[in-house]
Amino acid sequence: MVAQPEQSESPPPDHLRAAGDRIQVLLDASASGGVVARERAEELVRIVADLYGAGLERMLDTLYELGRLDDDVLAAVAADELISSLLLVHGLHPYDITTRVERALDSVRPYLGSHGGDVELVEVTAESVVRLRLLGSCDGCPSSSVTLTLAVEGAVEAAAPEVTGIEVETPTAKASTPGLIPVDALRSRLGDVEPATAAGWEPVPDLADLAQGEVRTIEAAGVAVAACRVGSDLFAYRDQCPHCTGGLAGATLARKIGADSGAAILLCPGCRAHYDVRRAGASLDHEGEHLDPLPLLTREGVVSLAVPGSVTA
Repeated sequence: MVAQPEQSESPPPDHLRAAGDRIQVLLDASASGGVVARERAEELVRIVADLYGAGLERMLDTLYELGRLDDDVLAAVAADELISSLLLVHGLHPYDITTRVERALDSVRPYLGSHGGDVELVEVTAESVVRLRLLGSCDGCPSSSVTLTLAVEGAVEAAAPEVTGIEVETPTAKASTPGLIPVDALRSRLGDVEPATAAGWEPVPDLADLAQGEVRTIEAAGVAVAACRVGSDLFAYRDQCPHCTGGLAGATLARKIGADSGAAILLCPGCRAHYDVRRAGASLDHEGEHLDPLPLLTREGVVSLAVPGSVTA
């Protein structure tokens, strides 16, 4: 399953995540006082933002001059959701757009791999258009194909909000050389799929407070889901064991002997089959079997799940 975009062990509180929305609400409200009031409010926000941006830049310069801005510190800064977003706003993020896109693609590869697929970064153009190539197959299921694209698109947009467009080259059986398909075109193709099969991002607030090591079953858009948290990462699968076909309510997480602290094995409550959470739910007991992963994405503190509808992928 796809983990959330990398973030710190202590994500920002909800009131900080909601600050941007509140600022916009206040700006809109100021418009009731007329054009001048609106302009003054916007200028105030710009001045405050510039002030804090200059402070962040000075802080990074100071750390660098003291020799403290090493790779470990940069990685920790980039992994924190709140700090990373602030640095992006002010053009101070330690990783360039290409590096951030590559990291985003790495985060969705386990999910793509579970469907026999992969993704390759073709290029990031001078105009900040990200060109990708989907590889492999998705078992010929329309809803899976759309969900795969949504997972890639969502991860890239979360890691690099400044991208001006995403073009995805998809394999087709009818053409020897696939063409580049803009994201808008991909979205419009949802109309070619029956409504019950189309995929989309469904908010799942019930997963926001999932504790480390906890397994929880919920329903999202009519789909039964089993989710768990390993460290700061969330994982979600269809609520069905592929071996015994039973549900996963009551499943537990354990660590395999000799594995590192981030490894996690999900134990089916029915048949006691073992599944590797971080390896897209691959079975440790029965070759070729794996849980059916669903991609997760966190945007502005809201956890969303890519639900492919009622068609089984």
